[in-house]
Formats: sequence, structure tokens, C-alpha cells
Amino acid sequence: MSAPRRGRRPAGSDARGDIVAAARAEFAERGYDATSLRAIARRAQVDSALVHHYFAGKSALFAEIMTIPVDPSVLVSAVVALPRERVGEALVRAFFELWDSPAGRARFTILARSVLTSEEAARMVREFLAREVLGAIATAYALPGSDPLDVERRASLAAAQLFGAAVLRYVVGFPGLQQAGVEDLIADLAPTIQRYLAP
Repeated sequence: MSAPRRGRRPAGSDARGDIVAAARAEFAERGYDATSLRAIARRAQVDSALVHHYFAGKSALFAEIMTIPVDPSVLVSAVVALPRERVGEALVRAFFELWDSPAGRARFTILARSVLTSEEAARMVREFLAREVLGAIATAYALPGSDPLDVERRASLAAAQLFGAAVLRYVVGFPGLQQAGVEDLIADLAPTIQRYLAP
């Protein structure tokens, strides 16, 4: 493979598209944890600074290729800035408001079907959630002296609650979940998410 290009790209080149394609390939081959922005830049044959120009970080680039309509690091930052007792409510609200529009439902359906039918997609989403989203929140609110494996288990249980409820709401179409309002979902799920992530 030739060395990464430096400076301006040739006229008509699609640097951003090349980066997204390279990221999709890297994430598929290596998973979320083992993929680096430097490796993506190398595969796209661009300077790594150009990757940072288009994307705020690895989580933002992952969100782009998985059609997640928000940079998850922004969501996590907003949640961990809140008082401890509001974590469950804030996370459930942010999660379902993210997917509850018609476009969001379509995106979640694509994401869920990818995870359920592709080991590569499942591994990427698993690693991503563990490191960048629920794992980050659980770690931020872990009690002093908490066992890291216990923190990881709590993050996994929160993921099961949220992702499972969303699959039944948006993909399977369980009437009780499909017809519930976001406030109903918050009332039902937030106490459990709170117990898992910020006990």
C-alpha cells in the first residue's frame, strides 16, 4: 500500500468518503477496540489529521458508519455531568429520544438486524458500547473500590435492558412497548438502569 497522502487532496477526490469506507473495513476486520484512527488514515491513504478534520474521534466515526444519528461521546458527556441520582432517567430519555423519530426507528432497525445477523457487527457494537457508552458511564459512577468486572457486568445488564427494549419496540413491534410513550419507558426502565449504572 502506498504511503498516506500529505496536504490537500486532488480536486474531485472524496476524502471523507474514503475515510468512511476505510473505517468500515477496519472496524469489520479488527473490531472497535483494535481499530485506530491512524490505521484508518493509512487504509484511506490520507494524513491522520484529515481524519480528525472530519470526525471528532473514533466514536464519532463509528457512529457514522453504523448510522447512529449522534456522536455518542456527546451523549455520554451530558449524562456524566448530571447528579448521580439522575443517571437512569437521563440515559433512558436520551436513548429513546435518539431512536424515536421515523428516521431513528429505521436506523435502529438496520443496526439491530446487523447485530443479530453478523458476528462482525455484533463484535463492533459490543466493544463500542462497553468502552464508549455504557462502560464509560458505569465507570464514571462506580463506587470507590468497585471491582472492574462488577462494573463491566452492570454496564452489560444496562445494555441488555436498553437494547432489548428497543428491539422489541422498533423491530419486533411488541404492542405494549410499541405504543408506550417515552415518558412511560423512562418511568419503567430508569430505576433499573439507575441501579445498574449508578447504585
